[in-house]
Amino acid sequence: MLLLDITIVNVALPAIERSLHASFSDLQWVIDAYALALATFVLTAGTLADQFGRKRLFVIGIVLFTIASAACGLANDSLFLIISRGVQGIGGAIMFATALALISQEFHGRERGTAFGIWGATIGAAVAIGPLVGGMLTSWLSWRWIFLVNIPIGIAAVFLSVAKLRESSDPEHSRLDPLGLVTLIGGLFCLILALIEGNKQGWTSGVIIGLFLAAFVLLAVFIASQMRDRVTMIDLSLFGRPAFDGAQITAFAISSSLFAMFLYLTLYMQNVLGLSPLQTGVRFLPLSLVSFVAAPIAGRLSTRVPIRWLLGGGLGLVALSMWLMSGITTSSDWTTLLPGFVIGGIGIGMVNAPLAATAVSTVRVERAGMASGINNTFRQLGIATGIAALGAIFASRVTDGVVSGLSGLSNVHRLASQLASGQATNAIASAPASDRDRIAEVARASFISGLNHILVVGTVVAAIGAVLAAVLVRPQDFVASGPQATAAEPSAVD
Repeated sequence: MLLLDITIVNVALPAIERSLHASFSDLQWVIDAYALALATFVLTAGTLADQFGRKRLFVIGIVLFTIASAACGLANDSLFLIISRGVQGIGGAIMFATALALISQEFHGRERGTAFGIWGATIGAAVAIGPLVGGMLTSWLSWRWIFLVNIPIGIAAVFLSVAKLRESSDPEHSRLDPLGLVTLIGGLFCLILALIEGNKQGWTSGVIIGLFLAAFVLLAVFIASQMRDRVTMIDLSLFGRPAFDGAQITAFAISSSLFAMFLYLTLYMQNVLGLSPLQTGVRFLPLSLVSFVAAPIAGRLSTRVPIRWLLGGGLGLVALSMWLMSGITTSSDWTTLLPGFVIGGIGIGMVNAPLAATAVSTVRVERAGMASGINNTFRQLGIATGIAALGAIFASRVTDGVVSGLSGLSNVHRLASQLASGQATNAIASAPASDRDRIAEVARASFISGLNHILVVGTVVAAIGAVLAAVLVRPQDFVASGPQATAAEPSAVD
């Protein structure tokens, strides 16, 4: 339900844009408010779970997520939707922080590898059905139903959790950290806001420079606060294990590259190719279904193949997939993306299950809640910063293309601003009839140029992540209950 609510929303964004008269930055915040809330609250949620009970917090998270989903479905403007998405992210953070810990406490050895394989398959299923379900609900009913559908699912999940889950906690090793929470939330919010608003306000404007400075100061204070001699949100000693570092880099790299790219690929399919939400969902199926099949296979392989090769190889395939997609032209059809979708699906499947196992298997069992929280923070932080940073690059590229392609028009800078912010329909409609065809052609070419550019940027990010994952994730860093504990010494292929 958590990851479903990311993939299902992407397909509906153009419909939300039209219904609520949302800007391009509004659409970015619809995704980022959810991801940012997950990234910032998941660590505190992990501490609360360790302190008051993982099962109890998990159920509370489901309830909050379900209520916020209802609010999203009833939103009548962009701001209300964005705020509701943030609350939904808090509920999601609680579920994310406890899910892996609950799995970790129930399974050990080879069974844990299988359990994480099922977890990876569930992630794959969310990716698989999200675009299709989102397309069907948006096309046949309304975009509001992509949120309202969570209500019956949430109710069923509460009953199953109460009946089936076993309670566990670790109150002696956990304590709330208000200073850490406030500085982390404030720092990340300032960073994302600066990235999203940079093109509009001007990168050298006082507002943007001030936001970057505030982000730097707040995040520096956050890190300093975690060095105190008491229990904090993050045990910085965990980062002394290279494998743990490699897991966080992997989570950030895949999220800030391919997962963040889904927003822009969706806008391309619907706003440039003219596909409906349902048709867009169907086009995403090759990527989705392949990742669904690859995830459980990778989960089983994690007990036999060095995890560094699964993570590094998976990220390498993700990089290759985006490079293959970066050759879009103005005459391209969606099939140009097909090879990248298939290879990217394999890469996602190879990364997800081993990554989940690595996140909790490089620490002691009693630190599982914090470890899973940190890993999910890096996942969601990757999506939030990836969407914002790629959006800044994309908007700048579109603006440059429009200014160059429409030189000579008296209102070229206003048109460039409208087109870069996603208001192509309004920009074309308000232009003189004699200029509309030219504006539409330039807008299409500029959008494709911007998309190709950020696909290359995403390729570089994933490739760097692949190298670091292969170098850092060492077998000797796994604890006794880890998926490769029996292979603590490097193998021949390692």
